[in-house]
Amino acid sequence: MKFKPIRFLVSFYFWLELFATSALMFVICLLVWVITSPFDHRRLILHKINCFWSDLVLFANPMWKAHYYGKEKINKKETYVMVSNHASGADILVIFSLYKQFKWVSKKSLTLFPFIGWNMLLSRYILIDRGSSSSIRKMIIKARLEIKKQNSVMIFPEGTRSKDGHLQVFKTGAFQIALDSGVPILPIVIKGTHHAIQKGGFLIHRNRNIQVVIMDPVPYSEFSGMDAKDLAKKVHELMKAELERKSPA
Repeated sequence: MKFKPIRFLVSFYFWLELFATSALMFVICLLVWVITSPFDHRRLILHKINCFWSDLVLFANPMWKAHYYGKEKINKKETYVMVSNHASGADILVIFSLYKQFKWVSKKSLTLFPFIGWNMLLSRYILIDRGSSSSIRKMIIKARLEIKKQNSVMIFPEGTRSKDGHLQVFKTGAFQIALDSGVPILPIVIKGTHHAIQKGGFLIHRNRNIQVVIMDPVPYSEFSGMDAKDLAKKVHELMKAELERKSPA
């Protein structure tokens, strides 16, 4: 592959900007955590700061622009199990920018990342050891507890990033949580982040048309009594159809 110095410099700028802003936000979040943790048990303020950080990162990156469709479908007072396809690290940024109160379900190893990972601990997101059945059971219990506190939970049901942007088979954890908690499922389909930055890649690519489509929530009444595997398949089919649609719904 031919070396392209401009793309390398732009990519270097992006990672430097990401690191610098995450370091600054961690210091701010640490101070906020010290002040607010006695009364802000849901970590509402910390989560809003994280959302602002993602906006800052996206705003400072001229290579990417996200367009949102269906944001009006998100009820601020409703608690959801939120599920999204996952093709790159940029997915996290565009989902944060929804400014919906939720707890990420994320692999525990990410907490080792300076600043971003440490901030996950401050925000009390839900951590999981990938491949550990006991950790998955604990994750489901923690997610149910957060939902009782009126925190939505946000899960990538594929379990890992897609290598080619195509939707992978869904794991059942998110759907078991929805069944156990009796809350609606909010499907989110992200288009274009796979081309913006590929899995494991350093170079970022220009995409000014990243699309984030918030689909109609699936009410509990539509899946009450279903098996988690069948529910996962049902939501997978809905999201796959939207992902393959050329224009947003």
